Amino acid sequence: MTPKMERFEFVVIGAGPAGEAAAYKARELGASVAVLDRLWFGGSCPHIGCVPSKSLLHSAAVHAGGGDEPWSKASARRDYMVNRAPDAAEPDDSSHVEALRKAGAQTFRGTARIVGRGQVEVDSPDGIVTLDTDNVIVATGSSSKVPPIEGLADTGPWTNRQATLTRELPRSLLVLGGGPTGVELAQVFARFGVPTTICQSGPRILPTDHPRNAETLTKALLRDGVTIRTGARAQRARAGAGGDGAHVVELDDGTTVEGHVILLAVGRDLGLEKVGLAHYGLDASKRDGVPHDGRLRVADGLWLAGDAGGPELHTHQGHYQGELAVRMALGDPIEPDYRALPRATYTDPEGASVGVTLDQARDADLDAFELVSDFTTTAKGYSVEAEFGHVTIVIDRGSRELVGAAMAVPDASAAIHECVLAIKARVPVDTLAETIHAFPSTSRILNGLFADARRELDKPGSVVKPG
Repeated sequence: MTPKMERFEFVVIGAGPAGEAAAYKARELGASVAVLDRLWFGGSCPHIGCVPSKSLLHSAAVHAGGGDEPWSKASARRDYMVNRAPDAAEPDDSSHVEALRKAGAQTFRGTARIVGRGQVEVDSPDGIVTLDTDNVIVATGSSSKVPPIEGLADTGPWTNRQATLTRELPRSLLVLGGGPTGVELAQVFARFGVPTTICQSGPRILPTDHPRNAETLTKALLRDGVTIRTGARAQRARAGAGGDGAHVVELDDGTTVEGHVILLAVGRDLGLEKVGLAHYGLDASKRDGVPHDGRLRVADGLWLAGDAGGPELHTHQGHYQGELAVRMALGDPIEPDYRALPRATYTDPEGASVGVTLDQARDADLDAFELVSDFTTTAKGYSVEAEFGHVTIVIDRGSRELVGAAMAVPDASAAIHECVLAIKARVPVDTLAETIHAFPSTSRILNGLFADARRELDKPGSVVKPG
């Protein structure tokens, strides 16, 4: 059978946040676009990632606070959020497909691979379709990494997919990995009464977050009954060998941990080996074979967006990059800017950050200093009876600008955006200090820190920005 041939200005492999954003931007700018995905249009975020996990976190907070939110209600609410019928095993992504088609994009469901420069082949239910294009945007996302642990497969481990879609609470949970996914889901299940353990190979949970955020969220998880094991790596698993049939995981320090369900949260796998990047001179089998620095354009007519493109893994980064890749391909003279890329972990309290830490600023040869406010002693902290938390800013003396911020407070994911905008727009500390902030808000705490920063900058001997 001869493959069906079609031509588009853009072919987008992957219909997650980056792919959808690219498709919509292409149509907005009048370009033809085909969007391909082998599983869910919309990607992991609305189906097994951001949306269901935040729904469950909300329900867990209500439950922990004594509200009427049993697991059955939380599970049903989560199903509503991911568009999953009560008798269905999987979410329904049809609304995403319909919206793309309404915008004028052509959608294909099936496994896609690059078969030549500017040529993508799709193995769809209707047969092989070959698409010719000026630009291929690879936005294939990522999947949970499965570590090479002896015996792990015999335990039937969960990934975020099973954890966010489960309708039954496990008897106990062992989370391998203490990044954002691991800590968020650990708090969910612990608050619903599931004995939960996090095992993190490094010295602290949230190893890529600000240390004060990690310290605060450690206290929050311990408060909720989560057991945290750090500094030990899983080496071997023994299915059903523990108490009451729990799985046992042996650690490299000679101890063991147990759980009736093992949740894998040790990182993400980009899975680019089968996409066909070799046709553009890239070797996805090598660690440094594919640029992962967020540049977007990696070869003539080839773009990487979202998780595949780096530099980090965030839904909002993917959306930004999808739109930007299309604009750059159509000749817009712009470049990606990640100076103000926000990060957030949606536990209770939340942790958020943007820009650089003090150490990172100094490593970049900035004459920087840091100011910290203990959240518990602020008006906002008193009003919510906070047990722990902080707000931290990093200032560059040379430019008199904010270059980094971190906070672990109840509304961190919202409050951080004043700092995001300040870094993006290079707002002087003087302007930030003179801006009126509502009292008693988290932003008001920032206002005080900005005023303190200005006093520090105005001390004799401080560097003054030229001009």
